[in-house]
Amino acid sequence: RDRPSGCPVSPRAGLLGTTVTVMLRCNSIWATIFALLLSLSAAAFGQAVPSTQQQVEAVLRQAPTGTRFGIVVVDNSGRDIVSIAPTDRFIPASNTKMFTTAAAFALLADLEKPDVEGGTQVYLKGKHRPDVILVGRGDARLSSAPDCLVDCLATLADATAATTRHVRHVVGDATWFPDQRWSAGMSWNNIAERSGTAVAALSLDSNQLPLRVTPGAVDQPPLAEVSPYVTIDNRAITIPSGATTLDVERLPLENTVRLTGVIAVSAPATILYLGIDDPAHYTAWTFARMLQARKVRVSGNIQSRYSPPLPAALSSHETPPVAQLTPLPLADDLITINKVSQNLHAELLIRRIARQYGNGSVKAGVAAVAAMLERAGVPRTAFDFSDGSGMSTYNRVAPRGVVVFLRWIAAQPWGAAWRATLPIGGVDGTIRRRFTGTPLERRIFAKTGGLNATSALSGYMIARSGRELTFSILANDIPDGASVLSTIDAALMVVAAAN
Repeated sequence: RDRPSGCPVSPRAGLLGTTVTVMLRCNSIWATIFALLLSLSAAAFGQAVPSTQQQVEAVLRQAPTGTRFGIVVVDNSGRDIVSIAPTDRFIPASNTKMFTTAAAFALLADLEKPDVEGGTQVYLKGKHRPDVILVGRGDARLSSAPDCLVDCLATLADATAATTRHVRHVVGDATWFPDQRWSAGMSWNNIAERSGTAVAALSLDSNQLPLRVTPGAVDQPPLAEVSPYVTIDNRAITIPSGATTLDVERLPLENTVRLTGVIAVSAPATILYLGIDDPAHYTAWTFARMLQARKVRVSGNIQSRYSPPLPAALSSHETPPVAQLTPLPLADDLITINKVSQNLHAELLIRRIARQYGNGSVKAGVAAVAAMLERAGVPRTAFDFSDGSGMSTYNRVAPRGVVVFLRWIAAQPWGAAWRATLPIGGVDGTIRRRFTGTPLERRIFAKTGGLNATSALSGYMIARSGRELTFSILANDIPDGASVLSTIDAALMVVAAAN
């Protein structure tokens, strides 16, 4: 009677042949009911109450066949509550961002102060018709938005227009980091969208362009509105009714984007976000348009400048900049990285770390992370990283190592500040719609991870007893089209209810 409408029901054999019902796909609270039924059934027949591990294992049996799980949950003394494949290695997806942001807290100074080091600069080279050179230094938040108030490209355009009325070339300089626009192990098909946009020291608007798609007449292409920086090959169709399914395709380093799929004639506008392959060029192109809007003549070309991967050819200028921006504290961006799982910002962050401990390369950044994990007591066999965001399929972690790492963070002076960057169940970030209406609402603080055939959730939660538990759940080899989010949530609900 109380079963939510549309909830699928899967019978499973319980203790002594009793059939119990688990509705994992509807709400993880059903897993708690399942666990309680197991316990009550055992008690009624004089059997031992199933351990938390046994209850979790029962939940995992509901997952799509073939899914491989690794789980470690420990109490506040470090004692195991659940341990399944604790030292096996898994692709962590965006759980990787936990390591990158923790390294920033551990290794970078002045996170709470304005980010002077990362501020974008503008130089003029030459006297009569100078070249304009925009120099990026790894800022992830430079904005061209009309309503921008802080860290605005328009501020640099105003300063340039106040200095000269005629410029030649407009150059985007991204040599602050080596030219590694995509990390090893990232799938090329992600490049067309914002999740796989290129990484560069000079970045603008998170290196993404919004594409607004509005229905047209039935059997006709929809209206596709986007910046003139790209060309749209519109092959989508407006249909009388049905679900909207739109997709974009683009080959690397091309500016022509193919729009495919369908949109219903009565559907609202759909916004897709396109990745940018040459962020320094796009920033310079946007800056030139801003200068022209300020009556500054641009008589030269739009250019971009990158340094080879090794060694980094860092920008140097004999004269001081015409103007330099001062972004908000870097600590603010760490919240963005973990709460909404922002890939580009995480990749820029690991390169910022690498500037302090190497040459600005991804390799130097992950080496700094590895050194931090060694100090934290995480076994070297428990991790390998190839990027800072988790888009690389080369990344590996073991759930035991993740839990050791999380417990080490909790003991650091900056541990509470780092924990505040994590999404909160039923409240915000990537788990704002998870755990709502359950005992774990507002009582679980965890980083998500999702990639092809991969799902993860790691962090801290408050159990029914009020004790804090530390956990890591990693799932790999998920069958195509399947989801294990409800299984993960259900397993954690069982743990919370039983402890």
